[in-house]
Amino acid sequence: MQLPLPFEPNPSDRLEPPAPADLQFYFVRYRRARRYVLRVDHDGRVRVTIPRGGSRREAVAFGLRHLDWISGQRARLVQPALGIEERRRFREEAGAVLAARLRELAADHGLPVSRVSIRDQRTRWGSCGRDGHICLNWRLMLMPAWVRDYVMIHELLHLRHLDHSRAYWRLVAGACPDYQKARQWLRERGPSLR
Repeated sequence: MQLPLPFEPNPSDRLEPPAPADLQFYFVRYRRARRYVLRVDHDGRVRVTIPRGGSRREAVAFGLRHLDWISGQRARLVQPALGIEERRRFREEAGAVLAARLRELAADHGLPVSRVSIRDQRTRWGSCGRDGHICLNWRLMLMPAWVRDYVMIHELLHLRHLDHSRAYWRLVAGACPDYQKARQWLRERGPSLR
């Protein structure tokens, strides 16, 4: 029987906790570092800086303790661009799906919608005109339904208040109690959809 050399650790001897399958850590030792540091690279890999006297095992444990932070950082990464066919398909679906859902929400809240347009906007998720014309960004199709609903409710309630006054935000809170969570999702993950 041949024993592994000291620089060839036996995989069965690893004592580190298992990382999620799509999470890849790599390690950098930095003698001047005083603490463990995480960084998420553009490709989604997670770099853990190990300070002097630190261990790889503790570095993995440190990374696993910060999974929420890591997933938030990874969500901010730019997603691969959609192909022309995928964009066309999403825009077509948006025409039916988003318009139908908007009209359903409008009926639930007793709000008149004169027209619904689906657009390819780069800086807005939606807009509302005084005449009841609501424009929605087809990219709403790329987000969870509860976030999409918030955007539509946000625009619909501009039919009552065409501003962002306190009275307006009270209406939003009444119609969509988790609106702050949806706004946070849009701040963190929205930029990667544009």
